[in-house]
Amino acid sequence: MKGRFLSMKALVLHKPSVPKEILPTLKPSSLLTMEEIDRPVPKSNEMLIRVHAAALNRRDVWICAGKYSKIQYPAILGSDGSGIVEGVGSSDLSHWIGKEVVFNPSMNWGDNPKAQGKEYQILGMPTQGTLAEYITLPAHNIALTPSHLTNEQAAAFPLAFLTAYRAVVTQAQVSDGDTVLITGIGGGVALACFQIAKAIGANVYVTTGSDDKLMKAAELGAKGGANYHTSDWGSILQFASGGFDAIIDSAGGSDFNILLGIAKAGGTIASYGATMGTVPEFNLHRLFWKQLRIIGATMGTDKDFAKMLEFVSHHKIIPVIDSVFSFEEAGAAFDKMNESGQFGKIVVKIEGN
Repeated sequence: MKGRFLSMKALVLHKPSVPKEILPTLKPSSLLTMEEIDRPVPKSNEMLIRVHAAALNRRDVWICAGKYSKIQYPAILGSDGSGIVEGVGSSDLSHWIGKEVVFNPSMNWGDNPKAQGKEYQILGMPTQGTLAEYITLPAHNIALTPSHLTNEQAAAFPLAFLTAYRAVVTQAQVSDGDTVLITGIGGGVALACFQIAKAIGANVYVTTGSDDKLMKAAELGAKGGANYHTSDWGSILQFASGGFDAIIDSAGGSDFNILLGIAKAGGTIASYGATMGTVPEFNLHRLFWKQLRIIGATMGTDKDFAKMLEFVSHHKIIPVIDSVFSFEEAGAAFDKMNESGQFGKIVVKIEGN
């Protein structure tokens, strides 16, 4: 016991004692501590969930590096997780007790389905995240775990597949038979985009900076791909595919102009990230002459989440997992994410450690 509350273990990020410009040079594990803190108590509209497993996302290491807006310390990170409902804040939710659940990390989207509102948040900052033995969440952010998934697989898919579903289906409107390019294959969201596009019936190509990841993508059913460190990667893909009906991109940067070149006339580019920064000397002529459509995608609405769950369950999709760490090894999991060498999701098993 701690005070009058039950306690729990949690991985905690405290305000660093070093200058902000130093943070990106440090291993995330050096900034995180395992602590015993008060277990949260559910409010009237909330459920108390014992967490089975959590999964990391790129935003977790960005927060550790200070590269995220409005960071609040101390913080318990983690946007993905699975667990079992052990308590509820009101009797009308009691039927959830004992249910195996996953968490919708998209919180307070707002009334406009086209874009999130001012109150929008992602689970894990500033709210308590999933890297703890227990978490409380609003009832509408809870869903039953798809029956074909293990605890670790269930923890690995919500954020990545929500982001991917909105990018591929809601925004890019990929259809059966389309030729689609997924950039940066290896990350959780890119692989989710790949799996969703494949399940729709698209012909999927990929880019990556690793020949090993190209081989792994081919094993998953990629039609082809190119290493973006090769100077003529755009030409290689253009020759192999004949051009792309849809391109799902997370990089941005100078290579975005190459994407404009290999998109088919009337094609769509959906952007859900900018890991390579802004686009210099944007080729506006290609945009209007080819009548391209460029559209952004960030997370997704509650409706997107529900449709994504139905899609994953119907197609029995299993997320690609790179590795599973124990709760005690969570710092090492962060370090691996920071090194960007993974192919699939990095999962932290919390229960049973």
